This record gives sequence, structure tokens and C-alpha cells, in this order.
Amino acid sequence: MQNALQEPQTIVLLGGTSEIGRAIVDELLAPVTRTLVLACRHPDTAQPERFAREGLTVDVMRFEAADTAGHEQFVRELAARHGDLDVVIVAFGVLGSQSDFDDDPEAAAEAVHVNYTGAVSSTLAVAAQMRRQGHGHIVVMSSVAGERGRASNFVYGSSKAGLDAFAQGLNDSLAGSGVKVTVVRPGFVHSKMTRGLKSAPLAVTPRQVAEVAVAGMKAGKHTVWAPPALRYVFMILRHVPRPIFRRLPL
Repeated sequence: MQNALQEPQTIVLLGGTSEIGRAIVDELLAPVTRTLVLACRHPDTAQPERFAREGLTVDVMRFEAADTAGHEQFVRELAARHGDLDVVIVAFGVLGSQSDFDDDPEAAAEAVHVNYTGAVSSTLAVAAQMRRQGHGHIVVMSSVAGERGRASNFVYGSSKAGLDAFAQGLNDSLAGSGVKVTVVRPGFVHSKMTRGLKSAPLAVTPRQVAEVAVAGMKAGKHTVWAPPALRYVFMILRHVPRPIFRRLPL
């Protein structure tokens, strides 16, 4: 359980190799934290030694986002091994290339399955566990790409739009249960996932996203933007006429 300073004893990162997710873990780790679970598809790439410190147990577990049938059992195993789950960060996802998706609809469907269906399934399983506990905090990594579909990444953007709507509704459904949800909407993030892509205005680093996310969690915000200025940018972009929007360098 988190203490009065909202410091968690147990943190779970679904998407254990995610740079943003790991940066959020760094920001959340506190002297009271006893357990960190890195859940990822390829446990041999998790590098748990990166978080090694006295008093902290780092457990690496195999997690397959696309295996929706196994998510409920996975979360039950998590709770059986580590007790109450204080913070769970849902940070896995597939960016992909829109041009590749245009040529391979099956690959597009697989990406959407991971980004949306897999996130829905695993997050609902986590929410059920936290309801049983009577407390917990879920952090859902969304994206500004879901705010308005763009020709350059509309498959990815549509999956994030669905996830964002799901997480907002989940947050409302958990009101009064002791469980909180924070939705994080980053813009362009300089990371391994975006390496080789053209940067965008107001680009940030994983560390900057983490700082905004954790500050928002502690402030009780249901949605945070990284950087915060993007909130106002998209208030305008939502209403830009489509012919003009198409020509914007987004």
C-alpha cells in the first residue's frame, strides 16, 4: 500500500523494456519500495540490474500483451507472488510504420491488437485485482496521436484513441473504489521507438514524460499531457478544418 506521501511498496511495469515506463519507475521509486516487477515479452532484455539497490527485489516475468486469454491468470499470479499491487504502469505498445501497414493489413491488425485489445484486457485484469485490494493506481500510456487521426500514423493513432477512451471510462467506473487511473498523453518522445523518425515540435525525453506523469499522479489528475503545452495546442488542432489539417507538418 502507498504511504501518506503516495510512495508505493510494489510497482509493476507492463512493458518492462519501455523507456518511458522505466523512466516513470525511476521517478516513483522510494525508500519504501520493496518490489519492482518488469513484465515483458523477452525477459532476457529486461536488464533488471539497472534498478538494483539494497532492499529492492526486482522480479522479471514473461508477459505477452497479445495473449489476452492469459492476462487474468497473469495478474492473479502477480498478486500471489507479491501481494497488493500499488502502482501498475501499462506502457507496452507497437508504433510501426504507416506505409508498412498500408501494404500489410494483417500487421496493422496485430499492432492494434497489442496496443488496444491487449491493453484493455490486461488493464481490466489489473483493475479487478485493485478493486479486491481496495486501493491502487493504474498509469495508462496514451498518446497525442489519438487526439486526431493523421495520415502519417492513423493506425497507431486509432489504437491510442481507443485506449484513451477506454482508460477515461475505466477511471469513472472506479470512482469510490480506492483505485485511481492516470492517463498520460505524450507528444513526440525521443526514444528507441522513434529513432530515425523526424522530430516534432515540443518533443520530449522519457525523463520529461516521467516527471509530468508522476507529478500528475500525486496531484490526483486523471489526464496529463507531456509537455503540458500540448493540451492547448490540441484544443486548437481539433477544430482546424480538414483541408488545412492535412497540410500541417504533423
